[in-house]
Amino acid sequence: MIEHYFNLAVVPGGLTLGSIREEASRLNTWLQCRLKFYFRYVQQIPKPKTASLHVGSVVHLILQAWNMARWRKQAFEWERFRKLFEEGWKDQGTKINWDGEEDDQRETAWAVLEMYFAQIPIKANEMPEPVEVPMESDLSRYGLPTLIGVLDLVRAGGGEIVDFKTSGKTPEAEDAIHQNETQLSCYSVLYRDATGHRESGRELHHLVKTKTSKLVLTELPPMTDSRRVRLFRMMESYVEGLAREDFVPSPGFSCAERKRPIRGLWVRNG
Repeated sequence: MIEHYFNLAVVPGGLTLGSIREEASRLNTWLQCRLKFYFRYVQQIPKPKTASLHVGSVVHLILQAWNMARWRKQAFEWERFRKLFEEGWKDQGTKINWDGEEDDQRETAWAVLEMYFAQIPIKANEMPEPVEVPMESDLSRYGLPTLIGVLDLVRAGGGEIVDFKTSGKTPEAEDAIHQNETQLSCYSVLYRDATGHRESGRELHHLVKTKTSKLVLTELPPMTDSRRVRLFRMMESYVEGLAREDFVPSPGFSCAERKRPIRGLWVRNG
């Protein structure tokens, strides 16, 4: 039974997932492939850390430090950020298969940061609102689990939500919006519940790691009522699927072609 995995319980006001609270990454995985969700979150099969994931983590570490420095009104210091970058790079945890390209990847990661700080549309003296602040929204009144998340950045002067992404190729605006709408809708719900205000907009900052690094900005308006309803319906379907233990495979492109370890698991468990 699903209770064994998720401590599912019925409480006044609807379903909750006990100590397991909902976040955008879990919902996105569920939408991609329910069997992939099962392997990752129920069986908790470790996912090897990839080179691209490590690069993204270190870049995000520096962006977080930069935003925190602005929030504290500290001066921009290249030397301090470079030292933090090198420390973050060494902290790899599990062994990563670099294919002999670790030095090149490290320089690419630093180059994309240099590019971002040169082209960034945010002024150095712009005081950010929340920076990496954990937020949660109790949705039990809708029969849904508590939504949790951490917002990368909220810009001052109206609540513009910013999410940072690293990418190996230039994203098309339509694709970027489609792939990130669920996550951004979650952030909108969290921000509104925490502040009592509607966000002024959403921004995706893609730091693109091509031969010549570049920044791609994608601007979205505030979440509409229809998007909010869609998100809640997704979460409703998610909760109902968990209750049924509906871990069926979805052998689409992202799972069957790109996530080969997952593909092998669901084929073997045929």
